[in-house]
Amino acid sequence: MLVGREKINHKSTATKRVHGCLIHIDIINDKIWIQRDGTEEGVASELLNFGVPKDKIVLAFYDPGIRKETGFAVA
Repeated sequence: MLVGREKINHKSTATKRVHGCLIHIDIINDKIWIQRDGTEEGVASELLNFGVPKDKIVLAFYDPGIRKETGFAVA
């Protein structure tokens, strides 16, 4: 989770609350669907390092029309 405060803009000292998920992963039809990935290295890279094949990983944060160009599963 991302929790805390961040400046509204660079000219102001005012802040706004930040709250959201850093990573969201679902298992759908025997595939790993990465819905959100806010990590530096990337969850997909970590999964590949652990031996998960590309055809089992869906980069769901991409538009379905673009997914086929990623080399990962489309759906």
